[in-house]
Parts: sequence; C-alpha cells; structure tokens
Amino acid sequence: MSEKRVRHVLGLSGGKDSTALAILLHQEIPDMEYFFCDTHKELPETYEYLDRIKARLGIKINYLSEKRGFDHWLALHDGLLPSPQMRWCTIKMKIKPFEEFVGNDEAISYIGIRADENRDGYMSTKPNLKPVFPFKERGLVKADIIRLLEDSGIGLPDYYRWRSRSGCFFCFFQRKYEWVMLAQEHPDLFAQAIEYEQNHADGRTYTWTQGETLQELLARKDEIIANHNKAMKKTEKAAPNRPLSEALESVLDDEDDGLPCLACHL
Repeated sequence: MSEKRVRHVLGLSGGKDSTALAILLHQEIPDMEYFFCDTHKELPETYEYLDRIKARLGIKINYLSEKRGFDHWLALHDGLLPSPQMRWCTIKMKIKPFEEFVGNDEAISYIGIRADENRDGYMSTKPNLKPVFPFKERGLVKADIIRLLEDSGIGLPDYYRWRSRSGCFFCFFQRKYEWVMLAQEHPDLFAQAIEYEQNHADGRTYTWTQGETLQELLARKDEIIANHNKAMKKTEKAAPNRPLSEALESVLDDEDDGLPCLACHL
C-alpha cells in the first residue's frame, strides 16, 4: 500500500514574514500549497503584492473565501461589527476557510514567526494539522527576513510606507496614525469605514478606534501627524541607519502595543 500523502500548506497574509517564508521554502518544498484568506476588504496594495509574489516565485496562490467575504458574514451576524472582544471576522474569514481548505488531510502548516518574536500565532486544534516554524528552527530574525525580501526582488508591500500590518482596511487594530493615513491614501476606503461605523444594525454605539469616531479622529489629523513625526525624528536620531519601515513599525508599536490578530498579520 502506498503511504498517505501529507500536504504542505503556507498561508500568505500580504505581509513581510509570510512572504519571506514563501521565498525561503518555495524551492525546498515544490509541492507547497499557498493560500490567502480573502476578506474582500483588503487594501489594493495587498492584492498587488500577492500578484508580485506569484510572478516572482512562479507559484499559484489559492484565494479562499472567494464568494463569501466580510459583508456576507456581517449580515449573518445581524450587523454586529467585529471588535477586539468579538473577533468573529478571524474565525469566519481566516480560521474556518483554512481548516476547510485542509479538510481531514494530514498536513504540515508552515508559519512565519521569527526567532526574535515571543508569540505562537494561530494554532489549530485539528489533530491532522502539524504546525512548524522554519524561522525559529533556523534562528532567522527580522534582518534575515528583510534580506530575503530584498534579494528576491519582491521587497516590502507598498503599504509599509504608512502602515505596519496587513489586514482589512478597517481593522480595529490599526493605530490612529494609520487611520489618518488611510484617509489620505484611500479616501474612498476611509469613507466606507465611516459608513460601517455609523450605520451598523445592532444598536450599539460603535467606534472602530477606541474612544472616538473616525470623523472625530480625522478632525485631529494635524495633531496625530505632528506627534507621529516627532516620534519618528526621535527614533531616527537614536538609530540613524535604521530602515524607514522599521522606524515606522517601532513608532507605531510604541503608540499602541496591542497584539494584532495573529491569524491575519504575518
């Protein structure tokens, strides 16, 4: 009897770490299956980055949830928008599609958490799924990830100019500066986020960002940008040779060190 095939799967988020992991493994594991859980509410830069990955590596990406995005699940939740306390978006649009993609097959899931990170990421409870952490096993840290991206010609996604995490354009884990920059870079998407905030159907007073509405936040944009620029100058002075994307990530993490959804941001 032939031995049952074990599948190799790697989830791409549109962020730097999962992309670097694909670069590292795409020749080592030729039968790797790459997937992206599409919420239908991603930044345009994310889809462009995925196209760049496919072209450079010559791989196929399976786009999960092609027919059932955020609005479908929002309707089924009676208009209850997700929040840090109620993350149905992660369950319905990330975890469930992934587990359905694997089914009952024996599979190894490759996860892009670095050796310099103190976190585990999403761990499935399905017994047929085995998680592995190649970066941790090989002692690879952030500098190695950046080198992999640069050497491949893929580089960083364009949104790293103003945002340090992948995910939906209205993700509630965004920092206030990132909201302000969303309004500047994609005013149409910011307007959609306001529409969700103002017209949700479950009767709550809801705000995407804690303590103020998006319109109130935007009214303070000059103050938010000035504070951000001041922090960036301080960071650049302390580490003048640090890449801009790393300085941005450091400043944003200082503003808000809340952990993002680990199934979304890799």
